[in-house]
Amino acid sequence: MSPVQIRPDQAVDELLTFNRKLGEGLQNLLKTGPIDAGVTPKEAVYREDKMVLYRFKSDNHKLRNPVPVLIVYALVNRPYMTDIQEDRSMVRGLLKAGLDVYLIDWGYPDRADSYLTLDDYINGYIDRCVDVIRKKHNRDNINLLGICQGGTFSLCYSAMHPHKVQNLITMVTPVDFKTPENLLSRWIQHMDVDLLVDTMGNMPGELLNWTFLSLKPFRLMGQKYLDMVDALPDERKAKNFLRMEKWIFDSPDQAGEAFRQFIKDFYQCNALIKGELRIGEHEVNLRNVAMPVLNIYATEDHLVPPSASIPLKEFVGTKDYTEQAFPGGHIGIYVSGRAQKEVPPSIGRWLDART
Repeated sequence: MSPVQIRPDQAVDELLTFNRKLGEGLQNLLKTGPIDAGVTPKEAVYREDKMVLYRFKSDNHKLRNPVPVLIVYALVNRPYMTDIQEDRSMVRGLLKAGLDVYLIDWGYPDRADSYLTLDDYINGYIDRCVDVIRKKHNRDNINLLGICQGGTFSLCYSAMHPHKVQNLITMVTPVDFKTPENLLSRWIQHMDVDLLVDTMGNMPGELLNWTFLSLKPFRLMGQKYLDMVDALPDERKAKNFLRMEKWIFDSPDQAGEAFRQFIKDFYQCNALIKGELRIGEHEVNLRNVAMPVLNIYATEDHLVPPSASIPLKEFVGTKDYTEQAFPGGHIGIYVSGRAQKEVPPSIGRWLDART
């Protein structure tokens, strides 16, 4: 292997260019001002404890699909990733596709919420939000769109309350929690979650966030900041970068009991696909998911590898199952330019065909 040849004049030139871009970028950072969180107008239609149910306002006055869609996001991080900026908003794409879109914002749990369970979240908050929407639209059932952990919650909800769900969409949703490619699962298998929760109460969001970042340390904690220097001289790109950074580090704490149950029942026991999961008074039988299902996964996902999502078709009871692979990562499926062109329109078409 031949040694790398580094010319001193090239090295000096690259260093000067780097410093010039960094200087220009810092000036743009000083001018950015407050970074907004979510860009599409919305109104709160229901509140309970820390949770808020929002309905997005649409400029599309010719809504084609009469069945409202409820987005259920994960408890980790904040749901405005689905509406991060004007030209990178899954929410806006769904509105443009003629859908009436609602979203659950879980808020920021504190010590008063440490004893909230999965039953409280799924058979409590989600169920009451669904009932609010059903009553508002005078409907027996609505469409659910679950993202990541929110997709798992939506699966469980649809299995326990199938008469309230007309169609189910899952995005980057873990179903089999013990696939060999799932690095996060391998880390968690031998974690003493009882000791962790009993000691800390709620699970600090900052700790969880650094855990996720450490799955790809070079790309997520090193390379992106080098790439940032090329983006900062462009004022618009600088603000977009800061939006992403705001979202990444905007990590709510997790209610201790719900975290304990999710780690033990889903990751450590893989109870969802074993048919051994019980939430509150309900047994979760995925065969009860008999409504149409659209399962969207990302081929380069490092948090929910495709092998964790694809098995869904083996366990649900529906005869109308559709699978869609997106060539990108866990975040790119919401915010990449290609995702904006492909994912929301395909969801809209799929729902229209089943209304």
